[in-house]
Amino acid sequence: MTTRKSIKTALAVAVILASASPAFSADMTEQDIRNGYKEHAAKAQFYRWYQYYERSEGGVENAVDILSSDVRVKSTLGEAKGTDAYRKRVLQLPTTWKNAHFVNNIETTVEDDGSVSLNAEITYLNEGANEDGSLRAADLKYTTKLAPSDVLLPKFTSIEIDLDKMSDVKVYKDAYATNRALSVVHYWLAIIEDPARDAEPAKEFLADGFALNFSSGTIMDFDGLAAWLTGPAAAVSASSHTLKNFSVRSEDDENIEITFGFDWQGITPDGTRLEAETLHNWTLTNDVTERFARIKSVDVEIIKPFQPVSK
Repeated sequence: MTTRKSIKTALAVAVILASASPAFSADMTEQDIRNGYKEHAAKAQFYRWYQYYERSEGGVENAVDILSSDVRVKSTLGEAKGTDAYRKRVLQLPTTWKNAHFVNNIETTVEDDGSVSLNAEITYLNEGANEDGSLRAADLKYTTKLAPSDVLLPKFTSIEIDLDKMSDVKVYKDAYATNRALSVVHYWLAIIEDPARDAEPAKEFLADGFALNFSSGTIMDFDGLAAWLTGPAAAVSASSHTLKNFSVRSEDDENIEITFGFDWQGITPDGTRLEAETLHNWTLTNDVTERFARIKSVDVEIIKPFQPVSK
């Protein structure tokens, strides 16, 4: 039986939880909510796929890190089987090229075996491949599969990239800051939605002196985050965030500011469905050689208060 106390407790906690996700569907099922962290983990890896292509100075190993040892990668450049073959092929690409990848649509499906099918449509921009220096632009389709690993982030087992059509984009625009930021946002979401409630992976992307400014208070150290994750955050048995209205500001690769909204749904231990909407402003610090950018500050504004889902 649902009690006023259980709903009130979960609502108070939810204010913090919605600190990270596209408008979320009113017909989202309970299983969709419970699988949300797996989808965010897959998206965190997908946005990392572009890290080396857009900033080769970061090193190829951060690209290889997202792949299973027997991965199959197929594109217009040919097919590579295994990480050694992929590494060799990628290192042959000219580092003088400028590459940008804009994700237009991304869909994920969690399979019964825990793997994730991820399909995406992107616009690819290149300066350098054409001998006359003109812009090359194309719309590409990705068909990928990721398998669970021994950590939260899965590994790609197959990636197939097909040309859809040549794009009509005329001006080159950089996408590095956007992809870099979205990767860490989805990783953050995977951690806070994961029923394991393990804060340890967050150490990788928390900057020195970080501040998470939630409406319930400010968290300024790892122990505080761990205590929140296993305490107040556990008032809901499952939650899912949908990211929307994402924008990025970056004058250099070392500092990134992002603004976005989250539509949030949660499930209390007694089965009550909750919903909310929040607005987020984050600042990130970035070292191109690291796997993820780091969160320096998070500020959250409640747009739609946390409440039971209306029927």
